[in-house]
Amino acid sequence: MTTGHREVEHEITVSAPASAVYRLIADVANWPRIFPPTIYVDHLEESGSEERIRISATANGEAKTWTSRRKLDPQGLRIDFRQEVSAPPVASMGGAWVIEPLGDSESRVRLLHDYSALGDDPGHLTWIDEAVDRNSHSELAALKDNVEFAHAAEDITFCFTDTVHVNGSPKDLYDFINDAGLWPDRLPHVASVTLEEDPPGLQTLEMETRAKDGSVHTTKSYRVCIEHRKIAYKQITLPALMKLHTGYWTFEEGPDGTSASSQHTVVLNTDNIVEILGEDATAADAKAYVQEALSTNSLATLNHAKRYAEGVR
Repeated sequence: MTTGHREVEHEITVSAPASAVYRLIADVANWPRIFPPTIYVDHLEESGSEERIRISATANGEAKTWTSRRKLDPQGLRIDFRQEVSAPPVASMGGAWVIEPLGDSESRVRLLHDYSALGDDPGHLTWIDEAVDRNSHSELAALKDNVEFAHAAEDITFCFTDTVHVNGSPKDLYDFINDAGLWPDRLPHVASVTLEEDPPGLQTLEMETRAKDGSVHTTKSYRVCIEHRKIAYKQITLPALMKLHTGYWTFEEGPDGTSASSQHTVVLNTDNIVEILGEDATAADAKAYVQEALSTNSLATLNHAKRYAEGVR
């Protein structure tokens, strides 16, 4: 083994059948909900048991994006993966998910990694060691929680979409949402914005927004911008009533104009319902409260984007 190469393994025991755990890991669409570091996963190719995916995730607090190939083996309960082009300082990265039954309702999940650092640099290798170790523990712990509490979370996880129809181009709508640094001048509910983009298409967005009652709230999100088509995001600083908030903006051209949509996926934080909404408040009350707040801001943003795209600049 050279100074710039490692092979490591992490594992965790999960109180769920191995087949259920495999299905959860195999479905990358849910990864932003399951794994804390993951921002967004996009399918690029699918052919039989093999697929090519683009993953955007954080590593040591930095947003990175890379493309991986996966080979799915549902009979062997194994998923092999290999990054095509890794993000610096990683030179190469691969591994496997291996799920082992420990009984009818328990399984062991092993997460294998092999990787090398650019230039066999010991400092780069240390950075990767820390990122892989932190993300592996985080991913496995989140996987355990997600599987074991899936049924309990069903009632407090919800999705919804707001849509406006625009007589304008998807590009103009995309540009309005993409150029979030201009939002304080364009959106009345946005007080201030700090926007960083490195590399292009991967943004860190921190902003202060005004609520109906005049209070100001600070939020931070990572955004993945797929040119003129979609902007996906994951909010990493959350209001008290949410445990998770992910979503995406989409722009689809049709025969009668363009549909601009904002989709949200939310997991409620039920521990704070009474404190925020009062002793008699229920999860249904919290859901309605959160959805109204998010929809109000989404529709305000979409309608300003509509006016921009239709030529009211």
